[in-house]
Amino acid sequence: MDTIILQNPIDMHIHLRQDSMLEAVLPYSVRHFSTLLAMPNLNPPLMDAESILAYRQEIMRLVKKDSQNCGLNGEHFIPIIALYIHDNLTLDMLKEAHLAGVKILKLYPRGATTNAENGVSEVLNKHLLALLEEAQNLDMILSIHGESAGFSMDREREFLEIFSELARTFPQLKIIIEHLSDRHSLECIHKFSNLYGTITLHHMLLTLDDIIGGKLNPFMFCKPVVKTPKDRDAILEAALSGDSKISFGSDSAPHTIQAKLDGAAGIFSAPILLEALCTLFGKHNKLENLSHFLSLNAQKIYNIKLPFTKQITLKRSPFTFGESIESKLGNISVFMGDSTLNYKVDKIEIL
Repeated sequence: MDTIILQNPIDMHIHLRQDSMLEAVLPYSVRHFSTLLAMPNLNPPLMDAESILAYRQEIMRLVKKDSQNCGLNGEHFIPIIALYIHDNLTLDMLKEAHLAGVKILKLYPRGATTNAENGVSEVLNKHLLALLEEAQNLDMILSIHGESAGFSMDREREFLEIFSELARTFPQLKIIIEHLSDRHSLECIHKFSNLYGTITLHHMLLTLDDIIGGKLNPFMFCKPVVKTPKDRDAILEAALSGDSKISFGSDSAPHTIQAKLDGAAGIFSAPILLEALCTLFGKHNKLENLSHFLSLNAQKIYNIKLPFTKQITLKRSPFTFGESIESKLGNISVFMGDSTLNYKVDKIEIL
């Protein structure tokens, strides 16, 4: 297929960071995506309605400031921001966030990933269960970084018991297994009508060998860690199928090159996402399912209604982005930035 048309691409898991890092990475998402779910694990985290509204205001200020580079008016980009669940979150704070338009909660087990030091110390405690009951009543959505404190390759699989317990306890609460990395998670989301998942580009492509199979490659290190070929292949197959229980979440997570060399977890993929996804789905002759994975499924799962249609036209043409982007903190390595992809964005229109 020489021409691919995508309407309203959606990224339901991305790290935009803050300050100069936010300013450096934001344009790559604004240009190509209609909406996205920004993670709240900033420093300090977004733990209440006030901080979420301030962060959204800062994002939209930068969008307006950089509108010429983004190529689009800020009215054609809508950031969704999750509320960071913490042990001191109260029912009143939850209701206040809901009144402010927050509909997605993000749960990190304490210490599970970057800036998760303020995460939940015990997932199934009485206080959190009361909060989740109220979230269910308010028709909110619970997104979880689901990993135990066990051996790194087993953490996601071990956490599935908690996902199952939560799905049974709150059958009307939509629960998202973020950035699926284990094939057993795919089995779990199909056991419960209220359990869903997001999948990243890198978990469809990488295995642990890409990190430690030759020389140590810190630029492929992320959490949850990429796993076995069986896991990668199952995750890829699920995404390619257009499975209605799965939507795209890049988990694009920028760190400076120096931070990556020092061991920071995260893969920055935002600049190449559409081109790489078209290349991957085209390689497997599944381009007809890309719109479900990249847009339609998320609209249904998260009840997203956009007041515009952003149409992206990609044409078959060799595309290489480049190995890194600049930021005031230092250069940021781009996943697949030195790869030659098969498609290139040709036109962006608002219908």
